[in-house]
Amino acid sequence: MIRSVAAVFLSIGVCLSVFGQETTTKKVTRINLPGSFLVDIGVNRGLSAPRDFDTGFWGSRTLNLYYQYPIRIAHSNFSLVPGMGLGFERFKMTNNYTLTSKPGADGTYGLVLADTSILYPGTKKSMIVANYFDIPVELRFDSRPDDISRSFNLAVGGRFGVLLDSFTKIKYKQDGETKIVKDKQDHGLNDIRYGFYTRIGIGGFNWFFMYNSSSLFKTDEGPNKTVMNTFTAGISINGF
Repeated sequence: MIRSVAAVFLSIGVCLSVFGQETTTKKVTRINLPGSFLVDIGVNRGLSAPRDFDTGFWGSRTLNLYYQYPIRIAHSNFSLVPGMGLGFERFKMTNNYTLTSKPGADGTYGLVLADTSILYPGTKKSMIVANYFDIPVELRFDSRPDDISRSFNLAVGGRFGVLLDSFTKIKYKQDGETKIVKDKQDHGLNDIRYGFYTRIGIGGFNWFFMYNSSSLFKTDEGPNKTVMNTFTAGISINGF
């Protein structure tokens, strides 16, 4: 009897040992993608904005989703970092103004009050949206290039972008029902954008500042033929 019980436990032990060996020898295959993904979150502002282009602080925001590929320069602390990705710009109008759907006689898109000129009574929110495909390139310094996650870093670079999509968005209330309407067209927005930026931080967390040297609107097509530049300040999160 004792021998039978011992044989049973011995058999169980052998099975568990074999199972343990099988589980420990299995390896999980992971995709090793070179480079890193960068997320910028910030608030944007306009310089030399036309009259009635009044934007809110939190509602006017920027979201950039970029893939970057660092190229270390020799064995130095410097890297050339090209990238590409999408940029999403939102301008929230605090006074409920919006861009006209058609240019006027002078060829410009004007700013008009949404609930009176476009017959959207009870306007709750008005926004101008622009989405871009961007190509950023930067020169980055890392104090510890062999340990990026703990390294102090400083970067300066330039960015070129192409407008993919743009529209105005109006949220209003009519007969007790909340409605949203989008007018998808360029509204005189510039087809390209370019500018420069800088980042500073430690590891995967940075503060950034971006300035668009190009005007938000095409020449002589924006409200009052304005030449309006924009800038964004915020935080960056880099996933190595």
